[in-house]
Amino acid sequence: MTQTVQLAGLTINQDLFDFIEQEALPRSGVISSHFWQSFADIINDLSDENADLLATRDSLQAKIDSWHQQNQAENFDFSNYKQFLTDIGYLAPVVDDFTISTENVDAELASIAGPQLVVPIMNARFALNAVNARWGSLYDALYGTDVISTDNGAEKTAAYNPVRGAKVIDFAKTYLDQAIPLTKGSHHEVVAYHLNEQSLMVSLKNGEQSSLEDSSAFIGFTGSINQPNTLVFKHNGLHLELVFDANSEIGKADPSTLSDVILESALTTIMDCEDSVAAVDGEDKVIAYRNWLGLMQGNLTEDIQKGGRTFTRTMNSDRNYQSLTGENVTLKGRSLMFVRNVGHLMTNNAIIDSRGREIPEGILDAMITSLIALHDIKGNSELNNSNEGSIYIVKPKMHGPDEVKFADTLFARVEDALSLPRNTIKMGIMDEERRTSVNLKNCIFAAKARVVFINTGFLDRTGDEIHTSMAAGPMARKADIKLTPWIGAYENNNVDVGLACGFSQKAQIGKGMWPIPDQMANMIATKINHVEAGANTAWVPSPTAATLHALHYHRVNVFTLQQELMQRKSASLDDILTIPLAEDTNWNNDEITEELDNNAQGILGYVVRWIDQGIGCSKVPDINDVGLMEDRATLRISSQHIANWLHHGICSKEQVQASLEKMAKIVDAQNADDPSYQPMSDDFTNNIAFKAACALVFCGTKQPSGYTEPLLHQFRLDKKASQK
Repeated sequence: MTQTVQLAGLTINQDLFDFIEQEALPRSGVISSHFWQSFADIINDLSDENADLLATRDSLQAKIDSWHQQNQAENFDFSNYKQFLTDIGYLAPVVDDFTISTENVDAELASIAGPQLVVPIMNARFALNAVNARWGSLYDALYGTDVISTDNGAEKTAAYNPVRGAKVIDFAKTYLDQAIPLTKGSHHEVVAYHLNEQSLMVSLKNGEQSSLEDSSAFIGFTGSINQPNTLVFKHNGLHLELVFDANSEIGKADPSTLSDVILESALTTIMDCEDSVAAVDGEDKVIAYRNWLGLMQGNLTEDIQKGGRTFTRTMNSDRNYQSLTGENVTLKGRSLMFVRNVGHLMTNNAIIDSRGREIPEGILDAMITSLIALHDIKGNSELNNSNEGSIYIVKPKMHGPDEVKFADTLFARVEDALSLPRNTIKMGIMDEERRTSVNLKNCIFAAKARVVFINTGFLDRTGDEIHTSMAAGPMARKADIKLTPWIGAYENNNVDVGLACGFSQKAQIGKGMWPIPDQMANMIATKINHVEAGANTAWVPSPTAATLHALHYHRVNVFTLQQELMQRKSASLDDILTIPLAEDTNWNNDEITEELDNNAQGILGYVVRWIDQGIGCSKVPDINDVGLMEDRATLRISSQHIANWLHHGICSKEQVQASLEKMAKIVDAQNADDPSYQPMSDDFTNNIAFKAACALVFCGTKQPSGYTEPLLHQFRLDKKASQK
């Protein structure tokens, strides 16, 4: 039996209680008795309202299902459908125009545009890699990825390949010509960078001297004026650093001794307690909270084994330079961190309330992650997070303005409990549920004094799209859903509404993840679309990807573009409400099998790691052995898609079962080299992970909003119990 503590009417997991008492509360300035009583009061006062909001979701869904059942095919009329959504309160009357009033927002969110990482907080190594990804080597990012081709002897080899290195240097210097151009000549032609007391000058190989087109782009240096070690510049708000080392293999081959180009990369990182983790009980939550505490106190470390040696990874310090006028220039060495709490749906057995119920996990996260963030606000670390004294929480999976208002109320109660000024806690709103998309302006209004972020989430948004309209008819094939009108309108609407509400240079407008971490050339070619859409941040899957994506923000001045986008016609609500139904369901058996196999393989490949190993996010090989970043959002869409086809008779239960069993064998083979992997195909009847995957599909229509968490948590708890 799990040990517990009784306090303030709460039954608290012993591990969680000990963590709060011994690690989180000391130096926070919060007295233990006050913390627990305030926490109990928040739980007692807000849990029923939380439950009422979930009941509203269910009620609306039941009404929508009933309407679709009575208005199939030839009886469907879009204007009647839209009026029906208004009548039941799904579409709310739009609030009058307003501008957000959020104050004390760090520059990384307001006035600088750049990449954003999302990492599972339960993995300390990933968390450290992400927070340290504020700066990254462009040379390394290019050399180690497919951005640089392997043609003509430029293969990646164990030892440094100078042919490949030459391609990297050529790419980087072309980038320098764009970011910090010279008045004449090119960075390709520079043989020396040198300083005097007034400016930076360069010598070209033809003997001429040149300066920067924009002399103010040069910020400072390290070393001496006569022999600088580094030079740092600023372009489109982002910094870049030239590194010189005549003794390095690269530097000694370069006429100017340039050995690397370091880019300011991941400006912000979301430390995730939600979609990318598998936290199902108090034990798991303590792992997440302890890592968050280490980040807020600046002392998180992880011992790493790499290349036959062991070293300790720590958080990077700030970077210090000297200007030509002798002033010290300090640049942040780490990403600005959000913490993503869970949404309103789930409860957790880490704390049981006075009525014997698991408490809402969103309330649990809000109180404890904010308590931990006090250590940053109170200066308990030299490695500060927020320069503005703010706490940044991303709140996901909210459906409509009433749920955003509830989160605002929750944060206000937490602020009062922790003696924080109102709106110290800033809110990031994930625009990933249909009822939020179609009421986005109202959602922002509900948190207008604390909102700092809106972000589209294509996969969860698609999963919700399928579940909301489950009864409307068979959905298009997954690849074809991406071509339907609602997606473009949804993405544009997010930007249009954010700009109309005053987000430009006040808060982030974000776009979603690049899901293929091994295809960086493809990312470079296509992810600039997120910047050109007017987003001042977008998600990337790795520090390397952050460095490469940073190039896009040098190519496009997002804030100038946002001013232009404010003049365009707003996205169409009617397009957003267009349901991505299949225009023709006359698929042959091979096409149906192909779709089922693709979905089933993705479900199984993710679920088996979630259930058996507690891995909430990882690079999972797809049916073609292409590694894709998978989390619960990808699982939601795949399981809901099969559930929809089952519901409308496109396929049979027997076909789906056969596909799941066939794909389980493929997933087993893909994981054969993992010594901790437990094959599913050895025992389909009793394998917990396989049963979980089946339940997600066969019970998919009954899951609240199509979410995967309730079943995943249930089966993960079963797995953990079986291992004791």
